[in-house]
Parts: sequence; structure tokens; C-alpha cells
Amino acid sequence: MSLDAVLARIDQDQPAALDRLFDLLRIPSISTDPAFKPDCARAADWLVADLEGLGFTARAHETPGHPMVVAQGGPVAGAGGPHLLFYGHYDVQPVDPLDLWDRDPFDPQVQDGPRGPVIRARGASDDKGQLMTFLEALRAWKAVHGTLPCRLTILLEGEEESGSPSLIPFLQAHAAELKADVALICDTGLFQDTAPAIVTMLRGLLGEEIVIRAANKDLHSGMFGGLARNPIHVLSKILAGLHDETGRVQVPGFYDGVTELPDAIRAQWQNLAFDHAKFLGDVGLSIPAGEQDRTPLEMIWSRPTAEVNGISGGYAGDGFKTVLPGEARAKVSFRLVGQQDPEALRIAFRDWVRAQVPADCSVSFAEHGASPAGVMQITHPAFEAARAALAAEWGRPAAYVGCGGSIPIAGYFKTHLGMDAMLLGFGRDDDQIHSPNEKYDVECFHKGIRSWARLLAQLT
Repeated sequence: MSLDAVLARIDQDQPAALDRLFDLLRIPSISTDPAFKPDCARAADWLVADLEGLGFTARAHETPGHPMVVAQGGPVAGAGGPHLLFYGHYDVQPVDPLDLWDRDPFDPQVQDGPRGPVIRARGASDDKGQLMTFLEALRAWKAVHGTLPCRLTILLEGEEESGSPSLIPFLQAHAAELKADVALICDTGLFQDTAPAIVTMLRGLLGEEIVIRAANKDLHSGMFGGLARNPIHVLSKILAGLHDETGRVQVPGFYDGVTELPDAIRAQWQNLAFDHAKFLGDVGLSIPAGEQDRTPLEMIWSRPTAEVNGISGGYAGDGFKTVLPGEARAKVSFRLVGQQDPEALRIAFRDWVRAQVPADCSVSFAEHGASPAGVMQITHPAFEAARAALAAEWGRPAAYVGCGGSIPIAGYFKTHLGMDAMLLGFGRDDDQIHSPNEKYDVECFHKGIRSWARLLAQLT
């Protein structure tokens, strides 16, 4: 069977696959720091050369920030079979604080881990190790068959870790070149570290900063306290009113566009046996908060949230200062689901805040991004093909899961290219992405390559 030959090739080529990944990991492609701009370009060029070696026509497109790598390969348009778009990102997070790393973050090495050998380096899991699982699957396929499995477009971004400022303009300018039947994204992980998972729901994100101003300067609290308005009191009262006693958000219209789970997805989630006591216990908590009529998995995967991420005002340094501050500020984020409109919610939230500000105070706002939720249409045949492929490799049924975080690219593909995206990845919860000593299990890298080969065989 041809798939067996591809899988055997993957197994035989594993040492060389690790060497190639290490070459990419050695490039410090930190996108948010201008000092590493040449390294981001070097990583893009490395990927172009690797893709060309696989038979792709590849190019690093210049942007106002870091290059976008785009490659085209496989049969020409109209030759039959699916057209797949694969997305990953080659940029990485900064490594600070460097003194918490056990070794040079850009000197990758295989080390012993709790489940077996791990690849230790910045970007090992997020996202260089993940994106290379797909390229290595294509490499094995090409070695066995002499051709790529189907028509393929590859898009590798260099700004994901710094907010993707060039992404939407690039998608709009290159829509005809990038549009495919379905997008594949490898930037997620296994469910509870063992079960393969396909993310079908991603929460969107809206960020707002509120500044309440009262007196035109800080005041002596003995001279003015009790008579002058305290902006910390005003802000605290507003923030305390974000939720009622059952956990529901009180901003008018907040739940517009929030949809209920499909029965089939709800049933799957109930069968996952999610241990919320352990989930909370691992961070020193024990009692679920949030909407009281929802299950823990619903709350972190499919329900919207309003969270206060930071508050400042007055004096918070060492010692004590009896000051009545002139202003207070807070950062508030909303995770969005279903068809919630982030811009409509921004307006509603600001109106709700303004209505609670006393007449002799003022309020201003600063926006910190907005992206809608992503809801994948699992009726596309690629989704059931992926479930079968993952189950065959991992020996456990693959689950459709939600993701509490936000990966805007999936929504952008829908909005700007009119196509659905499928997110599957092979990271684990203890990979320490964005933290010192990031790692990626060698098993996940190896089985991830084999998983993509099985999926390509299912789709083609």
C-alpha cells in the first residue's frame, strides 16, 4: 500500500527531519524586536529554499514588516483533486527572561522529558516544529511517489507573534493566489495531552482600555477625601457591574449573535470526560466561576467572556501615600463566540460605561484590537477525513473541540478568502510556549508528520 511506504519513509528519515528542524530553530526569528529583522528574513529564505527542494515554486514576499512566504505546487488548476492551503508561522516570541533558560534558546537539543525525548528550543512547538510536520509529510510523499499529493498552496507568516499587521492587506492583495478548497492550520495541540483533536470553534477577541478622570490633579485624601470624586471608586463600581450574581455579562446586547452548541458537538464534549477539578487544581483553584448554568468545557470553549486584565490608579509603590488620584484606568478584554460583532460590542460597551460616569468626571477609551470568532463548518468532507486519519495514527478517536484562545487567521480565511479552515496540531499543555525552556515532544513531531501523511492519503 502506498501509504505504508510513505509512513515507512517518514520513520526512516526521522533523524534527518530533526536536523532540518534544528537548522530552522537556530534562526532567531523574533518578529516583535526590530533588531531581529534580518533573522526573520533569513528564516523566510530558508523556508523558500526548502519548499523549492520539494518541487514548489516559492517566494518570500516583502511586506511593511516581515516577509510572507508563499509557495505553489502539485497538479495545475483543473487537474482534479482538492486544492489545499497550509498555513503556519515562522516567527517566534522573545526569549526574555534569558536567565530562566537552561540553555541557549536558539541552540536546539534533544533532551529527556517526562514522557520521553523532547526538542528544547524557542519555536520548537510554536510554531516551527508544527509547521515542519506538514513539510516533512510532503517530503516523504514526494520521495515515495515522485510527486506532491494534490494541488497545494503554502502560506508561512513572519508576524503572527507581533499581531500580524501585514496579514489582512496581504490576504486581500493575493486572494486569487491563496484561495483554496480548505485551509489547514497547524498551531494547536492534543486534548489533555493524549487525544488527537480538531478545533472547530475559536473565540474572537476585543480589547478596550478605560480611563476615568476626575480632579485635574492628584489630591490630598485628608483635605479632599469624602467630598471630591475618587475615579478609582467610579471605575471599580463600573467593573463590578460587568457581571450579575449568576455570571452573565450585563452590557446591553452582549449576547447578540451567541449561538448554542450543536447537539452532536455537545454529545462529543460530554464524552471527553474533562476533569475540571484537575484543570483548576493545577493553578491552585477549586470552584468554577462564570455562568452557573454552563458546563466547564462550554465556558472555556463556546461561551463569551468579559475579563478585567489590569487596573491602575493612585499610588501602588512601596510604603503608603494618602493620595486621592486624578485618574484610574483598566484594561478589559472580551472573548467572543458565534456571530458576535466585535465593533458593535465595542460601541455598546463604551455607551454602557459612559452612562455610569458622573457628570463631573470624564472617560476616554483606547482600543486594543478586535477579531470575530471562528466557527468551522464540519460538514466539509476534510473534517471527517481528518478524524479518521488522526484516530488511525494515535489509536484514539479524534475529537472536535473548541479553543478558549483566539487564532484570528481562521476567521480571516473565512472573511477575506471565503473558505473554511481546519485546525489540528500536536502540541502538549506543558510545551511552555511563550515561556522559557519551550519544548516539543519528539513523539509529537514524529506522529504529527505521520498524521499529515494519513490525512493527505484520505483527501487524495
